[in-house]
Amino acid sequence: MKRLFLPLLIGFTSLGLLTSCDDDNDGNPDTPISLGVPLTQVATSKVQWTGVGVSKEGRIFANFPRMETDTIPYSVAEINGDQATPFPNTEWNTWNPTLSAKTHFVCVQSVIVDDQNYLWVLDAASPQMRGVVQNGAKLLKFDIGTKQLVQRIDFPETVVYPGSYLNDVRVDTQKKFAYITDSNIGAIIVVNLATGESRRLLGNDPSTKSENLILTVEGRVWRNQAGQLPSVHSDGLALTPDRTYLYYHATTARTLYRIGTQYLQDATLPGPTLAQKVENLGQTEPTDGMEFDPKGNLYLTTIQLDAVTRITPGDQTQIVSQDTRLKWPDSYAVGPDGSLYVTTSQLHIPRAERTEPYRIFKFKPD
Repeated sequence: MKRLFLPLLIGFTSLGLLTSCDDDNDGNPDTPISLGVPLTQVATSKVQWTGVGVSKEGRIFANFPRMETDTIPYSVAEINGDQATPFPNTEWNTWNPTLSAKTHFVCVQSVIVDDQNYLWVLDAASPQMRGVVQNGAKLLKFDIGTKQLVQRIDFPETVVYPGSYLNDVRVDTQKKFAYITDSNIGAIIVVNLATGESRRLLGNDPSTKSENLILTVEGRVWRNQAGQLPSVHSDGLALTPDRTYLYYHATTARTLYRIGTQYLQDATLPGPTLAQKVENLGQTEPTDGMEFDPKGNLYLTTIQLDAVTRITPGDQTQIVSQDTRLKWPDSYAVGPDGSLYVTTSQLHIPRAERTEPYRIFKFKPD
């Protein structure tokens, strides 16, 4: 696996997709292959979404965070074109401070469908990132067919801090572990799904921290609603098909990291020893979501270029699709036929200036 990224570092330099750590390299890098894969729009929304999950039957689910506003009609929904049906029901999707945060969605940041066809919902429970609502941070597993909750993980304040913001999640159903990023403080949270125990790891390691990179998307310098430059720590996650490595990346950063999942699963491993297992894989363009497909291609959302890109198992770097409609490509999901789905969240555009709908696209490079 290590050799994968040497050609990648060279191949992406000319388009700025990936840049070598060696500033003295005077070679002439090859231009990455551009596949020109067409995007098929499969869904739109007037409400901002971030995560997407696709079931074995091709059912599409999305989540709608209270990231920029407290007023949203639903947090998790099944999507059909421009129609959204709250999942699993309206009650779960109704929340205000007078209601129990344990039995309602507060601020859902991510949804995924696992390889056993269950829907996982990650509730950061921090509306507008003002702080985690007490008893609200949770990971929930739903049966898609019956719409019943079949497992829940509640996070204590020693794992999810009051200032945390849970962002992305990957689930290993074989080894029964889940991996979550904290993008507001920076850490990897590891959940033993067999015991329900969770641990906060790499919270003091540079690999989970922002590099304070200023993002410019479609000519706009990205600022939050207060006009400040955001600093987003560990965000995107990708689990290799054989489940042996977890890849992760801060949004306002260029460095891509990975760590062996065997080390994350070992609760006896001291923190300093765990940090030594982290591998620096080089620098990339800023990315939000990442995903491996079953063939071992690593997909990255390339925010500043309105593009989706990938690194193949054969060490080729490829621009899968570049399209002005990819306004802040956010999260990926893999469909039952091998197609990939990607959301757009338009984070770089102030809310009052967003004139286009949020979109979900489907594409199949192969």
